[in-house]
Amino acid sequence: MPKELDFENLSVCLDNYETDFLYIRLVGSMGGTVKVNENLENRTLDFKKVSSGLHLFIDSNEVFHFPLKDYQKGFSLAYERFFEDGRMHIPGGIADEPYNENLPEPSRSYLRTVLDNHLMEIFFKGRVNLKFHSWWNKPYWKYWVIDKPGNIQEAILKQQIEYIEE
Repeated sequence: MPKELDFENLSVCLDNYETDFLYIRLVGSMGGTVKVNENLENRTLDFKKVSSGLHLFIDSNEVFHFPLKDYQKGFSLAYERFFEDGRMHIPGGIADEPYNENLPEPSRSYLRTVLDNHLMEIFFKGRVNLKFHSWWNKPYWKYWVIDKPGNIQEAILKQQIEYIEE
């Protein structure tokens, strides 16, 4: 997803989809120490982005602050999918289209990024819808943005039309 739209995408997710879990840990040589590991069922996750950085709140209580001094890449969204026989779909990355009819419907979606040497993952119940935004490297890599919940078939049709037009 385009980095310049990160906080708009985060806002659309939090305003329109049911949060499931918040996970934040150090990355790489920093040791992987878990900083936040919170079940969000029946709780509200919110954020404020101000000059001092990104502040995360659960039920109005601040749980983490990112100063945003090391913020190199934008958010990405992935899906957790299981086939009827219980096997988990292992994403193929850029080749996977979010509305591929041959893949199972997502049981969870997760928005992830690395900020200030911390991995942050926010899990949502079910599918978080995406819509095509632009090409990053045509015809291989697309930029997507978060779309509000709605008719999945409508989103699939829009994606197919936009793909053909490009």
